[in-house]
Amino acid sequence: MPMHVIIVKRYYEMRKDLTSGSIYKNLIMFSLPILMGYFFQNLYNSVDSAIVGQYVGKAALGAVTSSATISNVIVGFFTGLATGVTVILSRYFGAKDYEMLHKAIHTSILFSIVSGAVMALIGQFISPLLLKAVDCPADVYEQAIIYLRLYLIGCIFTSIYNVSSSVLRSVGDSRSPFIYLVISSVVNIVLDVVLVANFKMGVAGVGIATIVSQVVSCVCVYLKLSRTNDVHKLVIKDLSIDFKILKSLINIGLPAGLQTCLISLSNVFIQRYVNMFGSDAIAGVGAAQKVDNFASMPGQSLGLAITTFVSQNLGADKPERVKEGIKVSIVLVLVSLIPIVVFGMVFASSLVGIFNRDPDVVKYGSDMVRALLPLYFILGLNSVYSGVVRGYGHSRAVMILSLIAMVVLRQIYLAIGMQLVHSIYVVYYGYPVAWLLATVAIYIFYKVVVLKANKK
Repeated sequence: MPMHVIIVKRYYEMRKDLTSGSIYKNLIMFSLPILMGYFFQNLYNSVDSAIVGQYVGKAALGAVTSSATISNVIVGFFTGLATGVTVILSRYFGAKDYEMLHKAIHTSILFSIVSGAVMALIGQFISPLLLKAVDCPADVYEQAIIYLRLYLIGCIFTSIYNVSSSVLRSVGDSRSPFIYLVISSVVNIVLDVVLVANFKMGVAGVGIATIVSQVVSCVCVYLKLSRTNDVHKLVIKDLSIDFKILKSLINIGLPAGLQTCLISLSNVFIQRYVNMFGSDAIAGVGAAQKVDNFASMPGQSLGLAITTFVSQNLGADKPERVKEGIKVSIVLVLVSLIPIVVFGMVFASSLVGIFNRDPDVVKYGSDMVRALLPLYFILGLNSVYSGVVRGYGHSRAVMILSLIAMVVLRQIYLAIGMQLVHSIYVVYYGYPVAWLLATVAIYIFYKVVVLKANKK
């Protein structure tokens, strides 16, 4: 066993361990950097759209929207894979099995490099087919293909960053990924202004800015992992695949990745329905999605936090603390959503207007924001219980139940609903309908299967 794995400072364990101390304090302090990280990630994605919408036009905004819907399919895979990494590594860390933790870290990072490179390469060839699949309008296609191909080049850096950040979060360090997202956000925003507003590079400038910012965040997290002397130290020569660990990572991470990927794919087909209403609707919905992304942040951050919390405490054999942590997470996510929902409902038109001031675009966007925001409490609960069940190791069940609700049933709802009432509101409400069905199914699975299997 490497010497740096053996030498573990007591201060480090006390600072990172979620298995003792106040649950409220642990979850708040752990999830807050994740929340702020989501904020800055959404901020620089929103700045992309805002600068394009204001300096290039609504056609370019529509191009970014169509491309982003597709790129989320691939990026979503790596987000899910990172969830599997968090579960496995947190379990080893909670059990203080540092030798297995070391092997798992290096297996995860090497796999992220290989899978990211493959995805980036494949993305260049299938981009036209993906845009055709969403019936991308002719007036935005040329700009959409440029942005999509550039965005997908960054897949390798997105993959490495997501998995490496999960390594840090699994040992209780959610602060460092937040700092790196802030740095990359600043880089992205500055380059957006320089390349798009000053050099008039259009969507190509936005794509290049995104790639550079992803590289910066990737370099930051690499330096953090390689220079630390703690148990999660990255040693390049130790990069190798432990196939037993990889199997465990795939068993948990692949279902989560496929879930996110297929739900994003379902959103691609939802984009077809949006496209029926023209470029104003595409741009308006794209702007609304940027606004709505901020409303989902509390649930997402607490979902990640509770996954790590559950995994560490199960590793430490503290099931009662797990149950209490779930209750705390629900309270925190519901309370945190209240000001976001109120603010968004009041200022919906102004928020959408940041991206494009065309009256028709603002109308579509603000209508969607006001339709969805009051129902984000459902999505918050879904994030928490999905995180809990994944923390218990039942990632496959979350995937299956979520896919049934958010892909199959939502597509059935849209197919029937659009035949009965040809209104874009049918598309809007497809989201919360799917959230509700998935939340109920996952909660029932937790109560009936998970608790029963873990009952002592």
